[in-house]
Amino acid sequence: MRSPPRARPRAPRTALDETRLPLTAHLAELRSRLFWILGAWAVASFASWEFRDAIFGYLLRPATAALGPGGAPLQAIAPTEIFFTHLKCALLAGFVFTLPVTFWHVWSFVAPGLYPSEKRLTLPFVVVSTALFVAGGLFGHTYVFPLIYQFFASFSSAYVQAAWTMREVFALNVQLLLAFGVGFEIPVVVYFLAATGIVAPRTLLRGTKYGVLASFVLAAVLTPTPDVVTQLLLAGPLSALYLVGVGAGYLFAPRRARAETPAEPERRVAARP
Repeated sequence: MRSPPRARPRAPRTALDETRLPLTAHLAELRSRLFWILGAWAVASFASWEFRDAIFGYLLRPATAALGPGGAPLQAIAPTEIFFTHLKCALLAGFVFTLPVTFWHVWSFVAPGLYPSEKRLTLPFVVVSTALFVAGGLFGHTYVFPLIYQFFASFSSAYVQAAWTMREVFALNVQLLLAFGVGFEIPVVVYFLAATGIVAPRTLLRGTKYGVLASFVLAAVLTPTPDVVTQLLLAGPLSALYLVGVGAGYLFAPRRARAETPAEPERRVAARP
């Protein structure tokens, strides 16, 4: 008589199993966090409205300096252009002030899929991500924007005088600020790949040439202007920041990177909800 089949032993429950949620719960959580981010952005933008003139003057400083003391002032060719440009200034300032809240909610949303040791990186992630984004914007505004506007202003002649509109200059500044801010987040992405074991730091170091190539491609995608100078001025810091992220992976996540087997990252991904 054949004996009944033996039941397979159940795998022990892990911390990841206890945080599994259905898709609808994840969508509800995502909606709630987006609501809090947008609410914080609205409050910060409303508070920044009082300082719109100072913010606008600071953003336009590279453009006005490139035009020189004898250059034409920025033009407003529509009745509503000044008001809406000032409104966009307040929204931009509110976005920057809301970055810590945004990064905190982003990390809190993905934290259930991480191990307890990785969840403790919430505060460093928020602080470093915010600091890098702001540093990228300041770097671009201080060192790169003046070169860009001087390059474009150099095409003025005795027959053609540059007369830029405030809307176009502000839009270009915002695009460049976002490009440098997002680009300076590369160390966070590289460190996250190394710390979670998705890619070992040694592999990232061996692939430096591909990281540099990706930095140039990313610079070409992010920069709104077609000139090569702007792309090089962004690609250079991005390549250096890639190496900074690899070094951070070696310094702060060496044990996990050395202990995990090649199949470990696949197991981690499969175990997540």
